[in-house]
Order: sequence, then structure tokens, then C-alpha cells
Amino acid sequence: MTSALALMAMVAQSALKQLGCVRAVVVGDGLNALGLVRSLGAAGVPVTSAAMRAGSPPARSRFARFERLASKEGGALVDELLRIVAHDHEPPVVFLTEEASVISISAHRERLAGRVRLRLPPQQRVTALTHKAGFQHLAEALRAPIPPFVELRSRLDLPRLGKLKFPCVLKPAAKDYRYGARFKKAYVVGSPEEVARLYQEIEPVCPNMVVQQWIDGNDNDIFFCLQYAANTVDAPLASFTGRKIRAWPPHVGGTASCVAAPEVHAELSSVTAKFFRETGVVGMAGMEFKRDRRDGRFYMIEPTIGRTDFQHEVAVINGVNLPYLAYCFELGLPLPRVQQTVPRRVWREPLIDRWSAQTQGMAHESGFAGARVVDAWWRASDPLPWVDFMTRRLKARWSVLKR
Repeated sequence: MTSALALMAMVAQSALKQLGCVRAVVVGDGLNALGLVRSLGAAGVPVTSAAMRAGSPPARSRFARFERLASKEGGALVDELLRIVAHDHEPPVVFLTEEASVISISAHRERLAGRVRLRLPPQQRVTALTHKAGFQHLAEALRAPIPPFVELRSRLDLPRLGKLKFPCVLKPAAKDYRYGARFKKAYVVGSPEEVARLYQEIEPVCPNMVVQQWIDGNDNDIFFCLQYAANTVDAPLASFTGRKIRAWPPHVGGTASCVAAPEVHAELSSVTAKFFRETGVVGMAGMEFKRDRRDGRFYMIEPTIGRTDFQHEVAVINGVNLPYLAYCFELGLPLPRVQQTVPRRVWREPLIDRWSAQTQGMAHESGFAGARVVDAWWRASDPLPWVDFMTRRLKARWSVLKR
């Protein structure tokens, strides 16, 4: 087995040399992009960090060369990518980390045809699945497990809330930066009257909202399945299932810590792959689920299309390097072996995980039993992003002390 793996590695390295070490271009400034840069760079892939700030975490990684972007969305992003790849002999493999970038690249895909390697679903599917109402309608048409919802486009839609059972979750129908600057990611609401009060304030900023029936459970009842699919006929090339431990803010926020969940992998990977096949989803994608504590059933919450998730690196530290697998597949190289690590490894963003634990009255290490914890920032092989992170924290504390 060891000799076979060594032979595969030698074949891959030989193929890479023949292709002139085709690079990967990672678009984004955040922790998500840093995880991608490390996942690819540690596998020997030449990586370019296409970011808006030279001091952003992925741009500071020793695994990446920095290229400045003027924008991460719209036609301007396409112009920037064409500039970056203008002198490449072979089209690089592009990885996206933000929804706005996916929507923009998808809408202008003809301009990038033959210039980059990036596998995306058809345009109409990208449009539908990056909008919560579009996802809901597709899931309902396919009889997929999804909680009922009402879409709000104006106050005239508020009477429709009577068909829902409360509590519910109020959230924007699509990513909206103006909304994010003023309001929480989502609100747990107990009645139609509470929705109406909140919506009165939100509507002038973001009128398109959804109200979805609440699934009873905590943050550790939220699971996710990450996949990379070549087509809509065969099984995904690789799949990884994880579970949140904590979120920030609790109950409605993004991942603060998470871990592999092999115990539910067979069920969730099957449901995810079936939905993506039936909706034409290919490339990098993921599905978030929540398990209802009342009946133990899993319900789809939202998909991720054409990009990696914030916590995508949890798959890599648990032995499933989806970005590198995607890179190898797109270049026709031998696919890397996928074998989950034992014991399981926890991916943790230390600051927001601490906030979440403190807010809920938990010990900071609770939920990690039997697993090795991996800091999202710290790597001995790539320390600068962690140094920057700690410097920012120390400056923030010093400012508080001075005040």
C-alpha cells in the first residue's frame, strides 16, 4: 500500500511538472481563503492569493503569492481575474470563497471560458440556489426535507405568516452587505407581531426577507456535508460530513467550532448528493442541515454553491482535502487518497468560540472530548497569519485598558 501511494505521488509530481506547475488562484480576504491557501500550498500546489488587502490572512501566508484585487464582485472582478491570468500558459484552477464572487463569476462566465478552470452549475441554478426563496422552491418541488417558510418582499406579505408555526427564524433572502452592516445574521422570532416590528425597521434597508419555521435544537444539532462533484450522473468525487459544536452568535450565527461527524455521513452525504444531482449542481458545494430534537429528523437549512464554506478546512484536517482533490481532477492528475483521521479533529476559531462558550455559560473546552483541537489561525509551518491575529487582539485589549 505504501509503495502504491508513493508511486501515485511520483506520477502526480511528474504530471505537475509537465503542466508547468499550474497554479491555483484563491479569491478572498478572510479565514476561509486562508484555509484554502494552506490546504493547497501544503500539498505542493503553487498558490496565488487574489485579495483586496496585502495584510489579509491568505495574503500573509507563506504558501501564497499576493495579487491585489480592486473588487471581489461584479464585472470588475472578472476584469481583475483576466489581468492576473493574462500570462499563464495553462488556465489556473480558481477557488472562490464568497457568495458575491460566485454570483459575479457565474454571470460573466463566457468571458472567462478557456482562461480559468472553475466548475459551476448552470447560471439559472446558481441564481436560484444563492437565493433562499429559490432554494426553498426547488427543495419543495423535489420533496426534499426542508422546513416551511414565507418570503417577505413588502409589508403586504406579512399576513401570510399565519400559515407558519412559531418560533421561526427571520433572515435575508440573499446575501446583502447593507443588511449585514446594521442587523444580526438572523433573528429567532416568537410571533407574527414580532416579525412585523422587526421588519418595519429592516424593510427600508433590505425588503427581501424570509421567515422560516424554527427547527428545535442547539448549535451542535447543526450538521453540514461538503462535496466536490464532476457531473450530475456519478457520485461526488469526495464528500465530508461535519457538525458544529458552537456558533457565534449562538443559535443563529456562523461556525465558531466544528468537528467531523462520520456517524451520520452515509445519510447526509446521500441526501446531499441526490439533491445536487437533481438540481444540476457540480463543482464545490455544501449543504447545511439541522436535526430536530423532537423527532431526530434532518432538515435542509441552506446550500453553499460554487465556493468553500467558512469552516471548509475542517475537512482537510480530518483527511479529506477537497480543494486539492478538485485541483487534481481539473488538471487530470491522479486523485489523492481520502481517508479520515482518527481521532477526529476539531476546527476552532478561538476568539468567537470563546465568546460563544462564555455567552452560554460553557467551559471553553466543552464539546471537544476525545478530539484533537486545531486552531484556525495557528500553524507552525505558517505562523504569520496567527502573529497578525494575536497582534490585533493585543492592540484591541490595550485600547480597552487605555480607556
